[in-house]
Amino acid sequence: MTRIAAILPAAGLGTRMGEHTPKQFLELDGMPLVIFTLRRLAACAEISEFLIATLAEEKDALEKRIAQEKLGRPVRVVVGGGTRQESVGKALAAVGDDVEIVLVHDAVRPLVTRDQTERAIAAAREHGAAIVGIPALDTVKEVKRTSVPGDVALITATIPRERIVLAQTPQVFRAKLLRDAYELAARDDFNASDEAGLVERLGHDVYVVAGSARNLKVTRPGDMELARFYLEQERKNT
Repeated sequence: MTRIAAILPAAGLGTRMGEHTPKQFLELDGMPLVIFTLRRLAACAEISEFLIATLAEEKDALEKRIAQEKLGRPVRVVVGGGTRQESVGKALAAVGDDVEIVLVHDAVRPLVTRDQTERAIAAAREHGAAIVGIPALDTVKEVKRTSVPGDVALITATIPRERIVLAQTPQVFRAKLLRDAYELAARDDFNASDEAGLVERLGHDVYVVAGSARNLKVTRPGDMELARFYLEQERKNT
């Protein structure tokens, strides 16, 4: 059976939330977001183990909280870095050589479904690299920033919406491919906002499977209210 490791980067400070508590520890349905998300991912029985990269000062407390979970699979907590890329890299370094597929999922994207996870894994098995994403619905403009005033930008092009996908997670890769991508990025001192961006630099195709607007990333204060609403609607429909 293919061994799959799931990495959850959870070391952000969440400054855009305007909260003293890092967003991954804000509560949804009576539990920290990172725990809620962990449980949702664990609904996928194909995942063999979990690694959570978190803040150094939160590591002990998170390990104690995770010890209360009964997932039937190992969950390890590692100290993350100053960026998402560093955090995933530190967790990736702790993944065993026997792992064939690595899945990365935002700890603050709590409403991921088992179906989305399984389809992303299946696509990565076939193609080597796959992410969850959704089509852009709004018109997308390319801009350059102007100097005065600071909140004004100048449009330089309109990008056809059919060419745009909004990337989500999970992002799933063959383990060697992701390791190669991280090694190249380290060598070139290159940073990307997601793992797919690193793999793309290798010239490897990355496939997109359909996601959902409900698979939102909690980034701003209103996102928590939206997550609670979506969760309530989900439960009404089950």
